[in-house]
Amino acid sequence: MVDFRLDKEYEELRDSVRQFAREQVAPVIAEHYEKKTFPYEVIRQMGAMGLFGLPFPEEHGGMGGDYFALCLVLEELARVDSSVAITLEAAVSLGAMPIYRFGTDAQRTQWLPRLTSGEALAAFGLTEPGAGSDASGTLTRAVLDESRGEWVINGTKAFITNSGTDITCLVNVMAVTGTNPDGSKELSTIIVPSGTPGFTVAPGYSKVGWCASDTHELSFDDVRVPAANLLGERGRGYAQFLRILDEGRIAIAALSVGLAQGCVDESVTYAKNRTAFGHAISDYQAVKFLIADMDLRAHTARLGYYDAAARMLAGDDFKRYAAIAKLNASNAAMENSRWATQVHGGYGFMNESAVGRFYRDAKILEVGEGTSEVQRMLIARGLGL
Repeated sequence: MVDFRLDKEYEELRDSVRQFAREQVAPVIAEHYEKKTFPYEVIRQMGAMGLFGLPFPEEHGGMGGDYFALCLVLEELARVDSSVAITLEAAVSLGAMPIYRFGTDAQRTQWLPRLTSGEALAAFGLTEPGAGSDASGTLTRAVLDESRGEWVINGTKAFITNSGTDITCLVNVMAVTGTNPDGSKELSTIIVPSGTPGFTVAPGYSKVGWCASDTHELSFDDVRVPAANLLGERGRGYAQFLRILDEGRIAIAALSVGLAQGCVDESVTYAKNRTAFGHAISDYQAVKFLIADMDLRAHTARLGYYDAAARMLAGDDFKRYAAIAKLNASNAAMENSRWATQVHGGYGFMNESAVGRFYRDAKILEVGEGTSEVQRMLIARGLGL
């Protein structure tokens, strides 16, 4: 029997985060968004709730939960604000998860307790000014100075989330460390602690959306870190990242569903209270149908990420289903934000309105952690095409 209803523990977690988002995030996030400031007080509260440690074992300071629990939390946060949601997603999926999955015991002991508690944040440095979806275009290089037992890193990274906050402690950096026998680039991942000499964080970007999240360009000028900072096997950096990215697509799908559902929530409330020609606009069939279609998109997208997460947790091959979930959910977020703005009229075009922020935040969901075109490639590949 197929049952999409949540277990009691999942329901309780979802409900507690929903209440937190409405009572603690919603009242303050508009000001952070407008001023483009990072919501440290909200992040501290999320850390106290254990949200940064959800999918990690208790021995590493985690909550002993699973990846689906993280996805439920991301959905509920994004129903109110995506900047907070992406901060959590990137900190867990891209920052802490690579260390948990591929790190040595010493690396896990050194870094995970601070990351899983939310005391500190970590980032993943993959994208470069000339290399995004095509990681083979990576130019950042790391040379092993065997005489000193150190990696020497030079290069630039772009659009790196959580890389420049006051509590950022490290960046996992993808770099070229040699040449494979077939002539291709050998890619490896190296942990670079914040504050390492030669590691420079540029001023934050001026972004269309996610204005209360932290995003920077990074430069590495003869940055030296111990050889022991190699994360996982040398030459396996890209393969490791692909595994992390497959999981992350489910998380981004959940975040996208949250935004899509937030558009429904805001539109229902507004339509019931806004009057035109003597009636609430919810009385008009055109508005009813717009919102019904929005709910349809959010619900079906939710089922998609539920399915992908279930396959992942069961140990099945989930790559194609993660791509389907991410593609469908990001489309739903983009469409719903468009029509929620339409329902709200002029009010929806104001930055202080929730749907105005949703509209600005939605587009990046079709780009980050694999563009929509990349998702279609993965789906087709999964079908043997």
